[in-house]
Amino acid sequence: MTRVVIVDDQDLVRQGLRLILELAGLEVVAEARDGVEGVAAVAEHDPDVVLMDLRMPGMDGVEATRRIVGEHGTRVLVLTTFDVDEHVVDALRAGAVGFLLKDVTSDGLVDAVRRAASGEPVVAPAVLARLMANFADRPPVATTAPPGFADLSEREREVLAMIGAGRSNAEIATDLVISMATVKTHVRHIFAKLELRDRAQAVVLAQRADIN
Repeated sequence: MTRVVIVDDQDLVRQGLRLILELAGLEVVAEARDGVEGVAAVAEHDPDVVLMDLRMPGMDGVEATRRIVGEHGTRVLVLTTFDVDEHVVDALRAGAVGFLLKDVTSDGLVDAVRRAASGEPVVAPAVLARLMANFADRPPVATTAPPGFADLSEREREVLAMIGAGRSNAEIATDLVISMATVKTHVRHIFAKLELRDRAQAVVLAQRADIN
């Protein structure tokens, strides 16, 4: 059973999230009202996924994400709204594996938590569109290939570009007419050669280096 910690400073939000997850058969092992409590809850309960608000008093969600990922490697799924794009980028750099809007449907929330627990990145389409638009609006800068990029095969570079565009493994397999197992092998090799921890880091690297 997937184990979840919920971190949000609003009691009603936490209660609603707990109800949705537990009705779907997931286990909410703890709730926290801020980042400090969230870090402590992860240390105590060792969950599979943390649902993390960003704007909270005291320690915010970005710093809590950085500590949780750095100290425990737990997958953090951020709950966000459109007015915190800059914090979304910060959370991505801190190691978050995905982003949900707070108006996500019940089914969408449950699916996202399960996907995050299995290691998949989860990004709400609207959030991904805003992030990509922000990158596109920035003035062009000189880019250099990241360390290890020269070691990638042509197919691996193609897969990396598609990861940077927000494509899932299933979508990559369909577009390239290859099996899911082959896609996963390419992704594993990319992560090893570029020394990436997770898919979120791959997205940032691909976009920063303008890999397409």
